[in-house]
Amino acid sequence: MSTQKKAGLGALLTPEESVLVLIDHQPFQVANLHSHEPTMVINNTVGLAKAAKLFDVPTILTTVLEERGGLLVQGIQDVFPEQKPINRTFINTWQDERVVDAVRATGRKKLIIAGLWTEICVAMPAIQAAGEGFEVVVVTDASGGVSKEAHDMAVQRMIQAGVTPITWMAVLGEWQRDWAREKTVPGAAEIQAQHGGASGVAFAWETQLLATPAGNEA
Repeated sequence: MSTQKKAGLGALLTPEESVLVLIDHQPFQVANLHSHEPTMVINNTVGLAKAAKLFDVPTILTTVLEERGGLLVQGIQDVFPEQKPINRTFINTWQDERVVDAVRATGRKKLIIAGLWTEICVAMPAIQAAGEGFEVVVVTDASGGVSKEAHDMAVQRMIQAGVTPITWMAVLGEWQRDWAREKTVPGAAEIQAQHGGASGVAFAWETQLLATPAGNEA
């Protein structure tokens, strides 16, 4: 079973311990994505991918039958233009030795997964990897299912198997952890502004206010 810590500081994510696997964000899967607004899932996944790149978190891209289901969504591929996704026939990513070997080669045990669809291509590898000792975290708002029920039941099933659900901005926050880590602050702020929705708007407003001299009069 998973060795994941459920509480305490060690339960939180760090860039140094994390490895990210993005699974099957492809046109075919997006076409039957009904648990979330599809554009929101893509936005969140691109934000998550950019965060991983900012914090030097190893990221593995994988697709299934891309010659039929389509290439990886361009916005995600653009974050890692040099990486060719591992194109599988296995529905369960964790049964493809190339993916597992790539994860194990990082030496990291906090496995973060996001993908389409939650109930199949996310749940299968998450449950299997949790059973093999990985601390598995699933980014629920960068994943989605064919229906809200399908997504929700998959999340419940994964929780029962020891998998931890999280959202993409929570991942970003845990990786940053301290605003005194100035090296990544500009990048984190830019990602939030581009993909954080209302949070990004609020941040831009705060920046405007900070740049406005006190008592400024027209």
